[in-house]
Amino acid sequence: MRVKRGVTARARHNKIRKATKGYSLSNRSSVRRGKQAVVKALENAHRDRRDKKRTFRQLWNARINAAARQEGTTYSKLMHGIKENGITVNRKMLSEIAIQDPEAFKAVVKAAVK
Repeated sequence: MRVKRGVTARARHNKIRKATKGYSLSNRSSVRRGKQAVVKALENAHRDRRDKKRTFRQLWNARINAAARQEGTTYSKLMHGIKENGITVNRKMLSEIAIQDPEAFKAVVKAAVK
């Protein structure tokens, strides 16, 4: 029996067209170009989800370093002291403490760098 593929092909094309909403020119109208654009967009999204974690850690480190230098120490000495003294606070929270509550940060620095 002969199988006609029109329904399946149209469904696949509509899936691509739905995914390319907001794209411009032929990326929106052409199914072939649209599929390439969707694949590229998904690759970029996957990569950038990982890059975002890296970028935020860089930001937290820069904030901690700036606050640590105001207290007369450096980032590396502070982090070494925190690990040596068993202080369990992550970089995200440490940077927030440095911004929101400088007195608490000063206490952390004092406890870490003896």
